Amino acid sequence: MWKYFLRRIALSLLILLGVSALIYLLSMLMPADYIDNQTAAALQSGAMTMEDVQRLKELYGLADKSFTGIIKSYMAWLTSTMKGDLGYSFLYGKPVTAVLSDYIWISFAIAFISYLLQIIIGIPMGIKASVNQYSAYDYTVSVFAMMGTALPSFFLSALFMNVFAIRLGILPLQGLTTATKIFAKDAHLQIFFDKAWHLVMPISVLTLLSVGGTMRFTRTNMLEVLGSDYIRTARAKGLSEPVVVYKHAFRNTMIPLVTSLSGMLPGLFGGAMITETVFAIPGIGYMALRATQQGDIPFIMGYNMFLSILTVAGMLISDIMYMVVDPRVKLS
Repeated sequence: MWKYFLRRIALSLLILLGVSALIYLLSMLMPADYIDNQTAAALQSGAMTMEDVQRLKELYGLADKSFTGIIKSYMAWLTSTMKGDLGYSFLYGKPVTAVLSDYIWISFAIAFISYLLQIIIGIPMGIKASVNQYSAYDYTVSVFAMMGTALPSFFLSALFMNVFAIRLGILPLQGLTTATKIFAKDAHLQIFFDKAWHLVMPISVLTLLSVGGTMRFTRTNMLEVLGSDYIRTARAKGLSEPVVVYKHAFRNTMIPLVTSLSGMLPGLFGGAMITETVFAIPGIGYMALRATQQGDIPFIMGYNMFLSILTVAGMLISDIMYMVVDPRVKLS
């Protein structure tokens, strides 16, 4: 067992090493960075010269973009990353780790609740649609699932804002808190409910966009399992339909479901970039979009490396959960 885990960890470290090199190379090849964006006006007005800009880039290790220079700066960045230092954000004026810790939990709350709703709604819908194949219910939920999957997040967000915020006025339009309300310092419960009310639409959008995929995935795998010989044998023995469906069929359907749902870890902490931007939610996705637009290379590299670590960790969890739900898989 320990040999298996050690091999998986060694492979994960190798993957992270390759990903880190790719992230660094692509970031260094960006046509413009934060220093270029901030000094463009000063260069045009004559307040700064190209020598001044070059000195700034040398100070932050962005000047030498030759092969040797990139290798040296990459090794320095990789060494600091291994120590937990993801760099210093130009745009936000503080360490990347501090920016992540400040804004990541809002994104986590939105993603975690939407994932729970996705599982609670999508899996039962998929099971019922597979049991009642080609019924009116099956066709109805399949059509709505395809519509939800096909709709762009910005379009559905704008639709929700127009209907529920502008026309009906029952939900706040944007932001995380009500700007017109002044809360007392000890009014923690009121602040909590105010923030929760602002998150209703973003969570609803993310849930509707993802529940269709979970439903279709569950339905497809359930149909495949329900057509197996051992399911027909179970029915021939006189077992009740709920026992056949949930104890025998759904248990084997959980194998691919666990594999797909275990990839949720980077999504929980990565932030919904488009949805957070549309609703002006100060989550990590929104902050990452701003940093990308401004060419904040240290934040871009640190953020993507953070997501890469979460992705690899999700793969390890997937392997472990795969062994839990499938007794045929052995640690060898």
